[in-house]
Amino acid sequence: MPAQDLTTKLVEFFPKDRVFTDPVDCYAYAYDNSRNYHNPIAVVFPLTTEEVQTVIELCNQQKIPVVPRGRGTGTAGGSVPEAGGVVMSLERMQKIISIDPDNRMAIVEPGVLNQVLQDAIKPVGFFWPPDPSSAAYCSIGGNLATCAAGPHAVKYGVARDHVLGLKAVTGNGDIIKTGCYTSKGVVGYDLTRLIVGSEGTLAVITEATLKLTPLPKNTGGLTAEFIDTYSCAKAIAAIMAQPYTPSALEFLDNGALNLIRSRHQNLLPENAKAYLMIEVDGSSQEIIEATEAILQACQVDGLIEAKPALDTKALWAARKALSPLLKDIAPKKINEDIAVPVSHLPELLTGLEKLAAQYQISNVNFGHAGNGNIHVNLLVNPNDAEEMQRAYACLDDVFSLVLSLQGTLSGEHGVGMAKRPFVSREIDVTTMTLMKQIKLTFDPNNILNPGKLFPN
Repeated sequence: MPAQDLTTKLVEFFPKDRVFTDPVDCYAYAYDNSRNYHNPIAVVFPLTTEEVQTVIELCNQQKIPVVPRGRGTGTAGGSVPEAGGVVMSLERMQKIISIDPDNRMAIVEPGVLNQVLQDAIKPVGFFWPPDPSSAAYCSIGGNLATCAAGPHAVKYGVARDHVLGLKAVTGNGDIIKTGCYTSKGVVGYDLTRLIVGSEGTLAVITEATLKLTPLPKNTGGLTAEFIDTYSCAKAIAAIMAQPYTPSALEFLDNGALNLIRSRHQNLLPENAKAYLMIEVDGSSQEIIEATEAILQACQVDGLIEAKPALDTKALWAARKALSPLLKDIAPKKINEDIAVPVSHLPELLTGLEKLAAQYQISNVNFGHAGNGNIHVNLLVNPNDAEEMQRAYACLDDVFSLVLSLQGTLSGEHGVGMAKRPFVSREIDVTTMTLMKQIKLTFDPNNILNPGKLFPN
């Protein structure tokens, strides 16, 4: 079936408002937040598992690529139709099928927005811990495809830790069900955790059974200011070594602080070169004890001041706005989300500063310090060829530094297109071969999001 015949079949099968073939209509689905562009031949909006299956079966007949997509908020190019083919947007599968407070579970379709789910379960006393900064716009399906996290992962874990089962359609067109409706279950292989984080290369998620977490009774905030990143990193390690785990532990370097200061006067101290935003939750007594323990852990050489914060709403809003603000000061950012063991953060952060100085590249670092997950942002002008060459040489050394510190190239954004060239530096040949064999078991014709995750 040639591509033209496929689009004809899709138009016959789907109502005209649920299939796009005009390149102008398709253009909005040619890119994600990575700003990579590749036009699809069509965009389809299924509403049911069976419709997802039909699209995959039609594409399989001619081995035409299918790229599953949520809301396109990813920064690694994971939902870009790089090989052309059909984009299958799941954004209209928006049903919250059930909320079950007694069993602490919810069943949702993949197009449900993260914030919509949070708003639906809050009245019955629960939340779903993955909370990326794009929560108001990103979908649960996208969160699961990339194993998204966010600030609260330091205490509560990532998306993979909060999903119990899936319904999905494999690249072969088979409908599968994984996991179970209980918090314990060891029958068969754990395909749920395999599919979560696979970036739509194994199967298309059409339904997810999520594990909910009770809302904490109380929350408290702390801030800590430091004279440099090294002393701040030492405090982070000390905080994570004591018994009370913060519910969020966010790091801002001097570049990030200056960016916030430029937009929000008097919100941050002028003399701090590194900054921690800390949240604790639990009972009133737990917050008192955790606050005391964390304040004590901050007492390192280089501390300016550590103190409880009565109102951190404005500060958290500024932190969540950091990533978009970066685009105001540079035409392009090379955005990475590397992670290292927390004990290696001092070497990582000082190493990043040295590399930025060595290659003369502006760099802003912030992120989820409690997981050792730092967002590195190299700020560059894509029209300056010499600067771009220096930036990518710097990035190469950043990855070498991360791997030398027992770290990983991506903590939560995924691999997609952006990190694909570097994957073989983290995963050995034998392991990579096994992963590719698993891919072909799920997707024998390699039509599901082809080319993603693995080096070419």
